[in-house]
Amino acid sequence: MAVTEDRGLADTNIDGVRDSSDVAAEVSSGKLMTEEMILNVGPQHPATHGVFRLLATIDGEVLVDADPIIGYMHRGYEKLVEARDYRQITNLVSRMDWLSGINNEIPLHIALETLMEIEVPPRAQYLRVAMLEMNRIINHLMFFASFGAELGAITPAFYAFREREDIQFALEMATGGRMHFGFFRPGGLKEDVPRGFFAQALKGVRQVIDRLPDYENLLIGNEIFKQRTVNVGVLPTDVAYNYGVSGPIARGSDITFDVRKDEPYLVYDQFDFDVCSAPHGDCFDRFWVLLHEVVESAKIVEQAIEGMPSGPIMGKVPRVVQAPEGEVYVRTENSLGELGMYLVSDGDRRPYRLKIRTPSYNNVSALPYVLKNTFVADMIAILGSFFFVLGDIDR
Repeated sequence: MAVTEDRGLADTNIDGVRDSSDVAAEVSSGKLMTEEMILNVGPQHPATHGVFRLLATIDGEVLVDADPIIGYMHRGYEKLVEARDYRQITNLVSRMDWLSGINNEIPLHIALETLMEIEVPPRAQYLRVAMLEMNRIINHLMFFASFGAELGAITPAFYAFREREDIQFALEMATGGRMHFGFFRPGGLKEDVPRGFFAQALKGVRQVIDRLPDYENLLIGNEIFKQRTVNVGVLPTDVAYNYGVSGPIARGSDITFDVRKDEPYLVYDQFDFDVCSAPHGDCFDRFWVLLHEVVESAKIVEQAIEGMPSGPIMGKVPRVVQAPEGEVYVRTENSLGELGMYLVSDGDRRPYRLKIRTPSYNNVSALPYVLKNTFVADMIAILGSFFFVLGDIDR
C-alpha cells in the first residue's frame, strides 16, 4: 500500500521562506558572512530519545554537518549472553529495544529451534504472531505520541496512550509484564493465555482501526504538521539502501522490503496484510508509514485470534536446552526494522557467540546525510521521524 494522502505542500515552499539549500548557497558564495559554531544536542534524554549525542556544526540557522555520537549506554549484551544459558537469555535480549521487548525475543528462539530441530505447535505459532503484532502497535503508538509532542502538539500523546493501555492490558494479562515480557520459550510459550485475553486483545486492536481517521485528522491532515514535515529530511531510496536502513524509515523511502512478507517466518504467510510504503522519503512519509503499519498489524492480530487453533503451546523440548554444534542466522521484522541474530553453538548450554544486528544502529547511521544543510529548526522533526531506541544501538 503506497501513500495516497494529499501532502498539500509537497512542491511549494512556505510563503516567502527560503529553504536551507538557498541559505547554504548564499553562505558558500560569500554573500552572507557567518561563522560556524559547534552545538552539542544531547545526550539529555528528552531531546534525543535517549542518551544520544549529536555534534552539530551550524552556520547561522543551517546545519552544516551533524555527527551522531553513541556509546553512552553500552551494555554489552552480545558478551553477557555467553555467561547465561538459553532460558536466561530470553529476559536479557528483551531489554535491547525496550519498546519492542517481545519482538526482541523471537529471532533468538527461532535460531535455537532451528539448531535443535524443535517443531513449534500451531497454537504457539499463532499466539506468537498475535503478541508480536500487539507489541508492534504499542511501539508505533509511542513514536506517534512523541513525534507529535516534539512538533508542539500534545493531544496526539493522549490519543496514543489511550489505545496503548487497552493493548498493554491484554499483554499484561498473559505475561505479567509491561515492557520486558520474557514470555517466549524454546519450543513455544511459557504458558497458555488466560481467559479474557482474546476479547481484550480484539477490543484494543479494533479501536485502533476504528479511530485511524481521528489520528489522521490530528496530524496528517494538519496544515502546520505538513509545513514541518513535507520535503523535510529527505532520505533518497539509494541512500537508504547504502546505509542498510530498514523498517518504517526504509519503507518511507519507497523500499517495500518487509521480512514478514519477503522471507516469512512463524505463520506470517497465512495472513493477509499490506506492506505500507511512500515515495518521497521525507518526515511526512516516514510518519505516514508508521501510522498505517499500526492498522496492518491490527488486522494480523484479528486474523490470528479468529483463526486460533487449539492444542498445546509447547513442543517437545528436552529438560536441558542444549543446542548442538553449529551456526545459524535468523532475521525478523522488528518494530523498528530488520533484527538479525547470528547464533554460534559449540554444543554447550550457553551460546559460544551471539552477534546481533539491530535496526536502530543502521537507521541512525543515515542521519548525517539527512541532516546536512537543513535548518536547525527542522533538526528535532528529523530526529523524531528517525524512529530509534538507544538501547537498540548500545547493545
